[in-house]
Amino acid sequence: MNRALRRPDAVLVQAVIAGALSFAHLHDLAAAAGQSGWKAWAYPVSVDLLLVAAWRRLRIGRDGASWTWFAIALAASLGANVATAGLLDLDHVPAWLRILVAGWPALAFLGGTLLVHAPRPDASPEDPAPDREPAAPEVEMHRTDTTPGPVPAPAELAPAPVKPPTPVPAVPAALVDHARSIADAYRKSTGEPITADALTAQLGLPVPTCQAIAVQLELI
Repeated sequence: MNRALRRPDAVLVQAVIAGALSFAHLHDLAAAAGQSGWKAWAYPVSVDLLLVAAWRRLRIGRDGASWTWFAIALAASLGANVATAGLLDLDHVPAWLRILVAGWPALAFLGGTLLVHAPRPDASPEDPAPDREPAAPEVEMHRTDTTPGPVPAPAELAPAPVKPPTPVPAVPAALVDHARSIADAYRKSTGEPITADALTAQLGLPVPTCQAIAVQLELI
């Protein structure tokens, strides 16, 4: 047997006693307001269920609707306890109290429906569904039992195409000396060495010939 059942907790006993007294007070008030028979016993159940439903919502997340309905149910329960303490003549219940007792079922039904079908206060559109398990991370699998194929020998590889060398035209020594004098004059006038393009522009010779001269002058 459960240990809690063999030795009841003092807090649990106190809760049962307080609940029974509150239940009886609500029943007496409903009966005095004209609700006889089983209807008078249903009022305490309705008030306590609304109080419990609002409290469960408050444990999930504190929102304005939960606090509102919790305060309404607590006021109904506390008001019935105070009203039956001798402050109210139960033989002559005022009309406004009869109206409140008669309208309580509709109010309790509305509150219970809103508490049950309202979204969770701590849920956001970006949050995943609480009953959906998170997807397992994808793991990329590589096979290690495969045998690599034979590596081709160097001789089996296709040789890369070789571009034929560009023939360099023969340049007379006199033309090279003339180009060197142009390069020296350019250096004296500008303070910088002449470029291959500038030498080609001044010589006015074909491009291959000028490039051959530039190579001999170490301009390229």
